[in-house]
Amino acid sequence: MRPFINHLLVVAATLLPVAVSYAAEMRVAGIFADHMVLQCEQPVRIWGWADEGDRVTVTFADQTAEASADEQGAWSVTLQPLAVSVQGRPLRVDSGRQSVVIDDILVGEVWHASGQSNMAMTVGAVSRELDAAQADIVAANLPAIRFSRIHAAESSEPLSDLGQQATWTVCTPETVSRFSAVAFYFAQRLHAELGVPIGIIDSSRGGTPIEPFIPKTAFDAHPTLKRELELANQGDLDGIWKLPGGVRARDTNWLPGRLFHSRIAPIRLFTVRGAIWYQGESNCGVQEDPRDYQHKMRALIKGWRQALENEELPVYFVQLPGSGAGDGWPYLREQQRLATDLPNSGMVVTVDIDGAAIHPPNKIDVGQRLASWALAKDYGHKIAFSGPMFDRQEIVGDRAVLHFHHAESGLMVADKEGLAAPQETPDSELANFEMIDKSGMWQPAKAKIEGKTIVVTSANVSSPLAVRYAYSVTPDNCNLYNRNGLPASPFCTRPDTLTYDPKLPK
Repeated sequence: MRPFINHLLVVAATLLPVAVSYAAEMRVAGIFADHMVLQCEQPVRIWGWADEGDRVTVTFADQTAEASADEQGAWSVTLQPLAVSVQGRPLRVDSGRQSVVIDDILVGEVWHASGQSNMAMTVGAVSRELDAAQADIVAANLPAIRFSRIHAAESSEPLSDLGQQATWTVCTPETVSRFSAVAFYFAQRLHAELGVPIGIIDSSRGGTPIEPFIPKTAFDAHPTLKRELELANQGDLDGIWKLPGGVRARDTNWLPGRLFHSRIAPIRLFTVRGAIWYQGESNCGVQEDPRDYQHKMRALIKGWRQALENEELPVYFVQLPGSGAGDGWPYLREQQRLATDLPNSGMVVTVDIDGAAIHPPNKIDVGQRLASWALAKDYGHKIAFSGPMFDRQEIVGDRAVLHFHHAESGLMVADKEGLAAPQETPDSELANFEMIDKSGMWQPAKAKIEGKTIVVTSANVSSPLAVRYAYSVTPDNCNLYNRNGLPASPFCTRPDTLTYDPKLPK
């Protein structure tokens, strides 16, 4: 009987090719999943794939939109701006007899969160060192906060979709321990002050430099970036490491664009309000060169804005903390400060936050300071969002007079203990100031507040060229604040006076 059975199988196969072989499954892009948050008050793109020419209908809330799949099977519709909604509603996608229903969708504010391990550090990890985080876990019954974690492996080329379906997790005491702590405290404050749902897409990956998160197209902004891309295309990891301003590329995860390709490119059309970023450690560690990081930071911001089709995308990033882990840390902090010149961007200073080693546990202040930037700049709240940022210096005889942005409220000497707000200590001296002259030797200096300026002098310098503040790997007692209680960034008034020679391989 076996030959007869085989004959029947052949006949069946010839009768059913269209139904079995050619009917593609209509699907929605992998970022769309139950419990997600859609961005409010902006057009929202919904996209996916079907057979060429198939009509696809998308229904959400009171809107219906239609599109046809193109020659590659891709389809896309745009929903008109949606009002905030805390009511979980379904999104339905239909094509012929096929339907996809995504349940429990809220509408609110959506933010990307990315970077390396200090962004990836979870609420659970923080709670093992901070009692306050333990209490926050117990109180985290916050169903309007939703997180999606993107874990995709690196890719040499941009991907059109995620490798596996994303999941969106509702914030509860049982789930919050797995969330990025920085992103959670950012989301928690936004939710508390705005009263709207908050969605976070976390694409961070520990142990990686900035290069793999920058789109390849953005490596045309500076000679170092151009050369890094050339060497990467040749597979020359050692060449990238030896390049002045390059990076120690330990494996392909570190190469230009590799994580952008797999974690951001597949969801670049997903509408978000903005992005928060915490990274830099792997660009200034042992035998790692922090020079030119400012150009990389600008390339990241401009590259994301172009890829996400939003030239005004807000991007707020975190300056490395005071608990340094390598000789390059003070120079990386300076590079981050120099990258604050792009519009719709801002930097959170953390040099005053207690903690040891590379992962200081206080991510509460970090997340809340990031939220201050967003609340002030994107949601119109009249609040302080930045500490003093060096503007310019005047040399008057043997003195340097320093002027600052974000000093309108005045300057003060203060001390911050743990999670408490900084407390003014008017009898204390400003610490961590140094001065240099043409000898090229940095000398300890005294600094005092005069109005909204700081006057710096040194007994060893009669003709000063420049001043720097908090310029050590682990600066202690960084006590310069504005009267809004926000810390001053480390700075050098003339970066051209700095000399740094990283111990690169020969």
